[in-house]
Amino acid sequence: MNNKEYAQIVEDAVNYIQKKITYKPQIAIVLGSGLGDFADLLDDRIEVSYGELKGFPVSTVKGHAGKFVFGKMAGKNVVCMKGRFHLYEGYASKQTVLPIYVLKMLGIETLVVTNAAGGVNTSYDAGDLMIINDHVNLSGQNPLIGGNIIDFGEQFIDMSNDYNKDYIKLLNKIATENNIKVQNGVYVQLTGPSYETAAEIRAYRALGIDAVGMSTVQEVIAANQCKIKVAGVTCITNMATGVKPNAVLDHKEVVETANRVKDHFTKLIAEFVKQC
Repeated sequence: MNNKEYAQIVEDAVNYIQKKITYKPQIAIVLGSGLGDFADLLDDRIEVSYGELKGFPVSTVKGHAGKFVFGKMAGKNVVCMKGRFHLYEGYASKQTVLPIYVLKMLGIETLVVTNAAGGVNTSYDAGDLMIINDHVNLSGQNPLIGGNIIDFGEQFIDMSNDYNKDYIKLLNKIATENNIKVQNGVYVQLTGPSYETAAEIRAYRALGIDAVGMSTVQEVIAANQCKIKVAGVTCITNMATGVKPNAVLDHKEVVETANRVKDHFTKLIAEFVKQC
């Protein structure tokens, strides 16, 4: 699609959603694989399926419901994305970040990105939560390639505070106060959908990468362009290839591990919403 068509999809989505809700959302939370149940905690929920929005992509991955859920939490207006769009689904980078531009135009000031990822750091265990301190983009894609589709900021954006440093401190404080074990680390996005080889994982570890996944970075780039403050939390749902001998990776394990740790995940994110 060209820039004019893209901008029209964003505008149409915003107009459609504004007819469904009566308030301006403040905080958006992107819920990764197996983490979608968090949206059920919102009060006064209003759901908008991606399929209702003209020109919008649809989620095709198991564990991604494919809808916005608007509601209230801790006296704040919140929207959860139950499902996101991935490069491996065949979507272009600009398509994967459509929701970020829609959320910005709806009024979002804070974005919480969550995901399920493989542990590269050998000191991690499956089930750990990792606060994202920074990322590496090895997807070969960037939503800002080709210039600004919508004038949300400069094309050549500063990424030195990609994950807001105050939010990183707050997440760590909440974890300590609630006795939630967390790691702090660097996340890398690859395209997928195949899992990485053992040799690739050794290379990523040498680069200082702690967790590997197939999402999130494109969204964070777009959010930084929009000057939305970002917090990131990864659920280490499995150890990456070669970390544990003879381990076989599959998506079922990802969802099962996310379900096992959802209480700690829920507490961490809910308290963040309350305090941010």
